[in-house]
Amino acid sequence: MSMTLHPNATQENGELSILSPSVNSRMVIVVRADPVICGHSVEARNLAEVARLRGFDEVRILSWPIDRLAEAGLPLKPLDTVPDYSPGIIVERPEPVGDYKVPDGRYLAGLTGRLIELFSDGTPTVCMSLYLSPHDRAVVDARRLTEAAGLPCRVTTIAEAVGSDITNVVRSCVAEGRFGAAVDILATYLANDHCVAVSEYTKELIVSSATELDARAGTRFAPQLAERVEISYPAIDSTPYVQQSREEITAVLERRGLTADGYVLFLSRLALAKGVDDLIEGFANCKAGVDKQLVIAGNGPDKDYFKSVAEGSGVADRIVFFDDVDDVEKPALMAGCAAYVLPSKPRPEFTETFGIALVEKMLAGGGPVITALTGGIGEAVGDTAMIIEAGDAESITRELDKAMELTPMQREAMAIAARDYGLQFDRQLVFERLLGRLPLAA
Repeated sequence: MSMTLHPNATQENGELSILSPSVNSRMVIVVRADPVICGHSVEARNLAEVARLRGFDEVRILSWPIDRLAEAGLPLKPLDTVPDYSPGIIVERPEPVGDYKVPDGRYLAGLTGRLIELFSDGTPTVCMSLYLSPHDRAVVDARRLTEAAGLPCRVTTIAEAVGSDITNVVRSCVAEGRFGAAVDILATYLANDHCVAVSEYTKELIVSSATELDARAGTRFAPQLAERVEISYPAIDSTPYVQQSREEITAVLERRGLTADGYVLFLSRLALAKGVDDLIEGFANCKAGVDKQLVIAGNGPDKDYFKSVAEGSGVADRIVFFDDVDDVEKPALMAGCAAYVLPSKPRPEFTETFGIALVEKMLAGGGPVITALTGGIGEAVGDTAMIIEAGDAESITRELDKAMELTPMQREAMAIAARDYGLQFDRQLVFERLLGRLPLAA
C-alpha cells in the first residue's frame, strides 16, 4: 500500500521516489481510505485512479492513521491484501498535532494543517471530501485559513454526502432538540463550491432533514439544499468484474472449497441493518436450494451474533463464514454464486443509501441479485433484481426458491440486463459527470 513520509513521495515498483515539484493540476480526496472495509473508501480509490488517467499530475488521498481507524472500531482489511495505488497517487495519514489531551482535535488539526500546506502553493486543485463531518469541515477551514493568511489558493471543493452522515447527526440532533450540531453539518456542507449526494434517496433524506431543522430552529437550509445538491453515484471499477475468465473464477472457488452455482452468497458488512439473520432463516427454509451452501463473506460489528444465529438455524453444516475475502477474490465469488442476497433493512443507525456491492455483483454476472428496495437500493439495481420485503425471511425463501428454478436462458438474460444497467456506474463515466460540472477541472 502506498503510504508516504515525505510530502512528495510515492511508492513505485517497491522503491521510494520523489514526484516533481512542478505540479500543474492536483486532486485531493479526504476520506476514510483503505484499509477500511467501506464502499466509499473503494470509491476514493476509483476516483483517484481515473483522475490520473484524466490528466491530473498528482492525486493525494488524505486519511487517518491506521491505528486511529482501528481504535474507532471500523472493520479493516489486512494490510497485505490492499493493492498498491498507481504512480502519482499519494496516500497521506497526517499525524496529530501537539500533545494536549483532546485526541480528535489533535488529529483534525493535523488533517487541516496538511490541507493548508497543499492549498497554499497555488496549484489549481480540486478537493473532494467523502462523508461530510469532519472531512468537509477540514477542507472548508483549510481553504478559509489559507485565504485569510494571504497565501495563493486556487481550490475548487466538492463535498459528497453519503447518507449516514445525515442520519447519524442531523436527524438525531433534530429528534433530540440539539440543533447546533445539525446547523454545523449543513452550513459547512453548503460552504463548499459543489454539494453532491450518492443517490436521489440521499438527497431527499438531506432535504427532509433540513426541512425539520428549519421548522424547529428557524433556519433556511432546505430550499438551498434542494437547489444546490446534485447526484453523483458512487464510482465503481467495472474492469475486474466484467473481464474475469472462467479459469480465474474456478481457481478462486477451488481455493475456497466451493463450486460454481453451488452456493448462495452474502458479501457485505456484517451489521444488523444488512439483514443477515433474515437471510439465514430464509435460506434454512428454502426447498429448492437444499443442495446449496450459504456463504456469508465480510466482517463487521455483528459477526459473532450472526454466527450464533447460524449455529441455531438447523442448517449450520451448510453455512460458512469468510472474514478474509480480498479485492481479488470478490469478483470471482460474486460471479460463481447461484444467487447473491443483500436483504438490507432500515434501522435507526443505518439505511442503505445506494448499494455498491449490488452493482459490483451485477457487473460480475452469475446468479440473480435478491434484495429489498430499502433506501437507495432501487437506484442501484433498477428493474434487474428479484425483490423481497425488508425484514421478511419468508420473502427471502420465496425468491430463493424462484432463483434456483430459473432456466439457464432466463438466468443469462437477467445477468445481461443487470450488467448493462450496472455499467452506468463505471468509475470513468462517474468521474466525467462529476468533474464536467467544475470550472476548474484537469
